[in-house]
Amino acid sequence: MSEIWLLSIILFGLVIGLIAGLSSPAALFFFASLGCYLFGLADLSVILSSFTNNGLITLVLLVLAATALEKTSLLGKLSHVIGRSTLLPTLIKLGLSTALLSSFTNNTAVVASMISVVRRNPTHAPAKLLLPLNYAAILGGTLTLIGTSTNLIVNSFVENAGLEPLGFFEFTQVGALLVIGGLVLLTILANFLPDRREESEDEALPYLLEAHVAKTSTLVGNSVIDNRLRALKKLYLVELERSGIRICPVPPQMVLQADDVLRFSGAVESVELLYQFDGLEWFGKQHAKGQNLVEAVLAPSSSLVGTTLKDSQFREVFDAAVMAIRRGHMPLKGGLGDIVLQPGDVLLLTPGDHFSTCPNLSTDFAAISGLDLSVRLDEKRGNWALAGFALTILASIFEVLPLAKGLVLLLLSYVAIGAVSLTELKRRFPLELVVIVGSALGLANLMVTTGLADQMAQGLLSVFNGYGVFAAFVGVYFITLIVTELITNNAAAALAFPVAYAIAISFGVDPRPFIMAVVFGASASFISPYGYQTNLMVYNAGNYKLSDFVRLGLPLSILYSAIVLMAVPYFFPF
Repeated sequence: MSEIWLLSIILFGLVIGLIAGLSSPAALFFFASLGCYLFGLADLSVILSSFTNNGLITLVLLVLAATALEKTSLLGKLSHVIGRSTLLPTLIKLGLSTALLSSFTNNTAVVASMISVVRRNPTHAPAKLLLPLNYAAILGGTLTLIGTSTNLIVNSFVENAGLEPLGFFEFTQVGALLVIGGLVLLTILANFLPDRREESEDEALPYLLEAHVAKTSTLVGNSVIDNRLRALKKLYLVELERSGIRICPVPPQMVLQADDVLRFSGAVESVELLYQFDGLEWFGKQHAKGQNLVEAVLAPSSSLVGTTLKDSQFREVFDAAVMAIRRGHMPLKGGLGDIVLQPGDVLLLTPGDHFSTCPNLSTDFAAISGLDLSVRLDEKRGNWALAGFALTILASIFEVLPLAKGLVLLLLSYVAIGAVSLTELKRRFPLELVVIVGSALGLANLMVTTGLADQMAQGLLSVFNGYGVFAAFVGVYFITLIVTELITNNAAAALAFPVAYAIAISFGVDPRPFIMAVVFGASASFISPYGYQTNLMVYNAGNYKLSDFVRLGLPLSILYSAIVLMAVPYFFPF
């Protein structure tokens, strides 16, 4: 009994940490596994064995293989569907193309490749297209085993439990209904999304910009209001730092001193207003005059995530100076160089001569305005990258070659023809995903072996007592969906699977429908911009607000749930 209580406390701490965002999901899962080892709940060999799971290895190989697929012309061709058509046909073509591509390639890469294309198109407002595009990518991921990492993670749990692995197209019947129904709803509701182009002209976007008062500045000795720092159009003085003490709000009568640090919030175009103040210096000022400013969206896989500008030596690595940072509509506070960067942050840059040739651009940034990040393979190598991937998948479907072995051979061929380099593969290795999945597999095993999963299942069964197996199935689905919105899809799948499996065993029914409840519930991240990485990417790029996600995501979540709850029991009887 003590083991169950101890594991319960560790898992409770893990969930609280994930919800509160105390650290990255990988770090939290790692420390949860480490705690289990230190408290004697599992041997080190047992914990480490979870990291050699066949499903996890397959997932890693697929992520690495996508490195070459992203360089082919396939993703670039998506841009051609945004022509001068009206909104309805554009949404239909864009949605179908995105969903089909996301069914066999990384949906993060699909969304990232389209962000700059959508933002540059002159016909439709980006806010009308980016959120539907994002949801289409999520829906497309439900079509196949490799459509999303969540499917592969659940398959890892399935294999670990000694069950028959999930088939490549086992999801497709339900997934196709979700794609069709979801796209119909999205094309209707997209008309109700506001056109952010008009709003952006009238409202100051909350970029954080930091300036330093030089000793020789004419601002020294005069108050904030006398220096006319309160009269800047679309640029607001939000904080003053003096000798390490931050003052917010800044009193209008406060007299400025040398070495004061001023922090402004406002629109990009207002940065030019600061040139009128003699002796006011800011990041990138020496590079900015006469240059075009560049907006860069931080990718979820970026090495910059979790670091600060100072610690990352940004200027030296990228030959660019960061003038300002924006995080959606959230006002940022503190020093510009001390802000811990997060996925989806938009950096306002003044690029140097070598910025566009920096080798890390395509991996560290999801999109950069004014630059084409797509390093395309030539036609011969691009065709082989696509054909080789298709052959590998077909060989797995027809059981000619296991998927993991086929992907190893495919990656070797990619390296041999120069489609990818070993340096690229090393940089793209999904270490955080490996830590999350490997740790989650170990925790799931402990939930089963200690009896915690069975006790949790019995607790849920008591809630649904008398309502039957279908009510328990519905409960598992909605618990997974809620946890997905609160934390992340992969973590939700990891925590929900052991309980769902135990419930199915308790009822004495086929576990498949309960497994599918976890699969589809963990992919239903539509309402929160923080539940899924592509949500966060378009959140900033489309200048969305939380209300936009609710306006479009809530009806989509309701329709998605209705289709899953009707279709899964039909195609996967209890």
